[in-house]
Amino acid sequence: MREELSITTERIDDFVVLLKLMQQMDLPSILDRHLPRHWLQQGLSWGWTASIWLAHIISQGDHRKLTVRDWVRQAHSTLEQVTGLDIRETDFTDDRLTIVLRHLSDQQRWQAIEQELGEHLVRVYALEEQPIRVDATTVSGYRDGGADSLWQFGHSKDDPTLRQIKAMMATLDPLSLPLALEVVSGEQADDRLYVPTIDRVLACLGRSGLLFVGDSKMSALATRAHLVVHEQYYLTPLALVGETAKQMPDWIQAGVARGETLTAVLSDDEKQVLAQGYEVSRTCVWEGRSWQERVLVVRSCAYADTQRRHLQERLEKAQAALLALTPPVGRGKRQVTDEPALQAAAEAVLAKHRVVGLLTYTSVRHSEQEVKFVGRGRGGVNRPQQLSERVRYQITAVQRNEQAIADLLSQLGWRAYATNAPQPRLSLEHAVREYRHEYHIEHGFGRLKAAPLSIAPMFVKRDDQVTGLTHLLSVALRVLSLMEFVVRRSLQQQGATLAGLYKDNPRRATATPTAERLLQAFVPITLTQVHLPDQTIGHVTPLTPVQEQLLRLLGLPADLYAALAWKIPQTAFPLRE
Repeated sequence: MREELSITTERIDDFVVLLKLMQQMDLPSILDRHLPRHWLQQGLSWGWTASIWLAHIISQGDHRKLTVRDWVRQAHSTLEQVTGLDIRETDFTDDRLTIVLRHLSDQQRWQAIEQELGEHLVRVYALEEQPIRVDATTVSGYRDGGADSLWQFGHSKDDPTLRQIKAMMATLDPLSLPLALEVVSGEQADDRLYVPTIDRVLACLGRSGLLFVGDSKMSALATRAHLVVHEQYYLTPLALVGETAKQMPDWIQAGVARGETLTAVLSDDEKQVLAQGYEVSRTCVWEGRSWQERVLVVRSCAYADTQRRHLQERLEKAQAALLALTPPVGRGKRQVTDEPALQAAAEAVLAKHRVVGLLTYTSVRHSEQEVKFVGRGRGGVNRPQQLSERVRYQITAVQRNEQAIADLLSQLGWRAYATNAPQPRLSLEHAVREYRHEYHIEHGFGRLKAAPLSIAPMFVKRDDQVTGLTHLLSVALRVLSLMEFVVRRSLQQQGATLAGLYKDNPRRATATPTAERLLQAFVPITLTQVHLPDQTIGHVTPLTPVQEQLLRLLGLPADLYAALAWKIPQTAFPLRE
């Protein structure tokens, strides 16, 4: 009897590159060293299970557990060839993926993984000593919460009407590589999370003289003192509370008085002034320890323009609101008949729009008198009369206090930064430029929340699964960050650009491609296999010049995809149960 021809196809796209990058990162081995394996456990190790799941998440943009098994089934031959492992369908059941997340949620294991992975990546990829940025973000969801739940109401960066979790992350510039990630309940304040995160970074990098950059919540004196004790540097804007709030007006006044003698911070092309400032030195004391701190008092031109625009908007809204307090007489127009009530309403408007002292108003009192007969019926000569008066107050004009507004405009755009770094290490100009790059860590948060990682909504319920999934997605963020960094560094070393990534404009070239566009360039690639009675013939979609260039930039073999058609195993093809 004649056997029928069997043909199978596998969409292999970008996950081949992703798995090779993870092997370069030594990710499967690092995970295996810290995730316990039962002595009777069969099948893939937890490190390889997590790595293949990560390839699925990044490639498919889906972190649900239920879709992984089907994906592995359709890519089975390719996965076995890339990993060199025997892969079973039962390696990716919902139960096994749940165990992976449970292991990753263990705080002690996770910190050990983070530390070893960070040390390995910094060493292997020869990452330069760059600033470390520390910040927090929130992830909201429709959750029930509870007293002991991670999901709590708190100050939200997303949707304040939903419960949330909070993630504090430290990243290494310029690639926004996560070095430490802490997942806590959503009601916790950021301040107390900085020191533990900083300590984990120090355990990973193990050297002094690093520069930590954070927002004003990192400016707590205890946090700054902690960095000083560990011989590290910090750069942070000072929160306008306590002594800083009292000193800031004097610092601004001194800056305005300096005029043209302020130090200018120029743009890269030196054609535009970005900011101006000066610095003062002061002594800080915390729990018996003292150190010298530089306070950089800086006026940002862009910040001043933004504040000026907002001030003009507030003035216009307040002016319209004041005039609306006393509408003209008409049907349905309620009139103000009490002067103290008008004054109270006007003061509330000024306070609401934060323009107290900047606007004044003029009001007039209108009075109408009318003689009426007392009682009902027709009036008569001897019938008693009474005089009634109707009073209303009308705001006729709203004036701007131009002198007060001018004084306020001169004080806009100022901000004070604190650093203990010496002048040769961090000049005022360098400090301003460094803080302007704070968007680097926000880019990482945006990537975590957007495709392909899309941390929200989370399709897990238990808190340990939520924590484990967040940790897993932070590893995916590391993969994307490193891929992007390696390609950009290769292009910079070659002085080249990369074209063909933009389908709407194939000629458009860039020296700073994103990881998402790099991965999209490998779509579609298909492995076709023709199964004959005595052999299997394979064919892989020929690579385009752009795909071949990307493999060179990533330091991967040129035959990475073509070799998949040469090494087809001569075994039964269906997945083994």
